Amino acid sequence: MGIGLLAACESQPEKSENATPIAENPFFQEWTTPFGIPPFGQIKDEHYMPAFERGMEENLAEIDAIVNNPEEPTFSNTLEELERSGKLLTKVQRVFGNLTGSNTNETLQELQRELSPLLSAHSDKISLNEGLFDRVEAVYQQRESLDLSAEQLKLLEDTRKSFVRSGALLDEEEKAKITEINSELSELLTAFGQNLLAETNGFELILEESDLEGLSEGVRAAAAEAAAEKAESAETDEDKVKYEGKYVFTPHRSSMYPFLTESDRRDLREQLYTAYTQRGDNDDEEDNKEIAAKIAKLRAERAKLMGYETHAHFVLEERMLKTPEEVYNLLDELWKPSLQRAKVEVKDMQAVVNAEGKDFEIASWDWWQYSEKVRKEKYDLDEAALKPYLSLDNVLNGVFETTNQLWGLTYTELFDINTYHPDARVWEVKDKDGTHLGIFIGDYFTRSNKRGGAWMSSFKGQSNLDGEERPIVVNVCNFPAPVGDAPSLLSFENVTTLFHEFGHAMHGILTNVTYGSMSGTSGPRDFTEFPAQLLEHWASEPEILKSFATHYETGEVMPDELIEKLLKASKFNQGFANTEYLAASILDMDWHTLTADDQLKDADAFEEATMKRIGIIDEIVPRYRSTYFAHIFAGGYAAGYYSYVHSAVLDSDGFEAFKESGDVFNPELAAKLRENVYEKGSTEEAMELYKKFRGREPSIDALLKVRGLDGSTD
Repeated sequence: MGIGLLAACESQPEKSENATPIAENPFFQEWTTPFGIPPFGQIKDEHYMPAFERGMEENLAEIDAIVNNPEEPTFSNTLEELERSGKLLTKVQRVFGNLTGSNTNETLQELQRELSPLLSAHSDKISLNEGLFDRVEAVYQQRESLDLSAEQLKLLEDTRKSFVRSGALLDEEEKAKITEINSELSELLTAFGQNLLAETNGFELILEESDLEGLSEGVRAAAAEAAAEKAESAETDEDKVKYEGKYVFTPHRSSMYPFLTESDRRDLREQLYTAYTQRGDNDDEEDNKEIAAKIAKLRAERAKLMGYETHAHFVLEERMLKTPEEVYNLLDELWKPSLQRAKVEVKDMQAVVNAEGKDFEIASWDWWQYSEKVRKEKYDLDEAALKPYLSLDNVLNGVFETTNQLWGLTYTELFDINTYHPDARVWEVKDKDGTHLGIFIGDYFTRSNKRGGAWMSSFKGQSNLDGEERPIVVNVCNFPAPVGDAPSLLSFENVTTLFHEFGHAMHGILTNVTYGSMSGTSGPRDFTEFPAQLLEHWASEPEILKSFATHYETGEVMPDELIEKLLKASKFNQGFANTEYLAASILDMDWHTLTADDQLKDADAFEEATMKRIGIIDEIVPRYRSTYFAHIFAGGYAAGYYSYVHSAVLDSDGFEAFKESGDVFNPELAAKLRENVYEKGSTEEAMELYKKFRGREPSIDALLKVRGLDGSTD
């Protein structure tokens, strides 16, 4: 399906009065930049709305042409023409969508709010177009007599299913209600995300030097630089004085986690962590409680209109796990051993507190500091000792080398490309025979106009329908920026995040399918995390670590002793990591197994009831509370946050195949992995793709072993 089914209007939008002249709008020009990279330096905020308006107009005209074609419906004149539709709209959406996440401003945020209902209506205008569905249905009914390839048949089946799941079989009154719900949801989702960004940026812990007890020089320097940047950009003398000579910490994880780990000021740790966990829950204009509850309620109502018991039932029909019961069973299987292990971890930390002669019970804001103390005691491993070996450039070289050994890929950094932000870097990716595969953009450092977390997206997709089109893929992360003369130094958690997102990038770059709607990460959520999480495993392989982990000052390779300590500690703190994740996954499922008949929930009370039911301990807060759970209330993971652990079953089992072979770069397995997973997009059923790679369905045993949840001791 083309962009028409992904985003786009109930009525044609009116023209903006002050629209930029067509000749000056770069979206209306053919981009002659290298590899078709967007001409970011030419694109201004005022270009977006006219481009969206024309893009929607052209898209509707293309749909009308398909519907009014006097010829009998065929795969070519209906399905393939639908694939070709919406090119201008796709062009502007990709740029706008990426920049509103990674480099936003007030104008773009206002445009988001204005555009979200327009784009929702546009999408409904197409997906609920009776004439268009009739043509798709006519082709579908002939499918057995048509000489379709497996990929074409899958596209036909998926497209028809998408129409049906959008409401094509509903009556006019029901379609109107669906359109109304979709419009309201789009506005609420946008508001949730913007509120969260404002809440995250709205809290600062401004400290004096006397408040920095326990903090390392690197953490102090980063906080001092953050304060200096605030002072430099201050609009008033009063604000400038507020920051001069001070140290700033924020709820951004790259700022917060080092503080929680190192600071000896328990009162300040509590203050910062509480600000983080209360985001969107402060009863102010950025409060997200009612928004989250309304989103869940509207999704339930839409599911009922579509004939499903709950939103989760609707979503899971398209996943590898097909029912809420299957998801809950998986989460429950992991919950008990994870919680049991977390309770042991609390006892270990409390023992350290007691040994220090301190009189307090471990709380959630203590976890990072005291788990680190336990790790040092148990494994003699200090996170700070790892970071000098894990500069960003070193880790990039490591992931480049890993994919080179797996598939022969090479990377050439391009320095003459105008990017959307000075932090963004660009590489050309080539196959082992030297042919161009795609463009990779990396944007790695935290900044105030970037949303939190890490993700992969694209500025251009892959397709072979009308000639070969290769992708432009971007990874966006929130790592600490360089400080002074020192490079950006990563924690090992940052390292696995980089490998993870690069796994998504590989899924986007290696993809090789005919139809763009089926390329890259287009498959079910609980499968598309598999290629990303699988690549994480190579990050901790000793031979890989030794190939890239060199000290940024001395050039010394990470010592074997340090690598051994890192690997021994790999199962450390897994009780916490799994419990906070599983709690959020269960919370997601609880929100989305509400029925349309349920009353609007009080978000805090609803969340509290979930946590009480599963028995989470007070020392752990779910990885995402409802009011800042952007994955499900501002993104595409509703009833799908469990996908990470389901994919973990796949990736643990999949990597076990390499380990069993005795060669983590086994060329036969690497070729099977590329051919059946990274290249295939959604052209085949996910489980079939996995079995073609692995030779069988996955087992959970490898995951339990990897995470130390199999009853073994570390």
